[in-house]
Amino acid sequence: MSPLRSERPLRAVVRAFAVLALLLGWSAATGPAAQAGERAAHRTALAVRGGDTLYSTGTRCTVGFNARSGSAVHALVPGRCAQGVRTWYADAGLTVAVGVTTAVSFPGDDYASVRYTDTATAYPGEVSLGAGAGTRDITSAAHPVVGQSICHVGRTTGYRCGTVQAVNVTVNYGGGTVYGLFRSTICSEPGDTGGPAFSGGTALGIIVGSSGNCGSGGVTYYQPVTEWLSAYGLSVY
Repeated sequence: MSPLRSERPLRAVVRAFAVLALLLGWSAATGPAAQAGERAAHRTALAVRGGDTLYSTGTRCTVGFNARSGSAVHALVPGRCAQGVRTWYADAGLTVAVGVTTAVSFPGDDYASVRYTDTATAYPGEVSLGAGAGTRDITSAAHPVVGQSICHVGRTTGYRCGTVQAVNVTVNYGGGTVYGLFRSTICSEPGDTGGPAFSGGTALGIIVGSSGNCGSGGVTYYQPVTEWLSAYGLSVY
């Protein structure tokens, strides 16, 4: 068989396959390189902000606020929640590692610092107000004052507002005593721990405990955010 006769059927098959590919909407853009590009674009769009959740093996913690010192960006989470945890992920499947625990203060205080390590993920200085509720830009931090208006966002109960009721409060946990907390008139439920509390664009604290519930009425206790920022030389942004 001559070479010319053997090439004609092959060209016909190639042309037929190309026509079929066009009819079905196939293109080189659906190949491995394009799929990798889509995955990279998805990763670039990923963001962790205040009110979002970080995951680790057997646990999860709500981020109170993001803060930075130079180029290093950190998340504030409750100290009790972060005890014994090293690596944190942005997803429940533990596939996107985004940070490591750098310090835990509990008892005495109830906060921990997670340093973000994944440069493909964004860490906005704002807080999420819940599904479909948008975000709140946080531009400063302050110690709370009795009578001050305050709002918080809990993973269980969502966005709620009230007033600061007391400062310099001591709470006895089963695992130790925490000093210097403040209390608000807002109720909260199990699962709300770690949620951000703020007044306008000013960060005030994170949820660390509560008394009562949102059905019959209750109050919430917070770790002041200024103490965490001062301890590690951080600032909100």
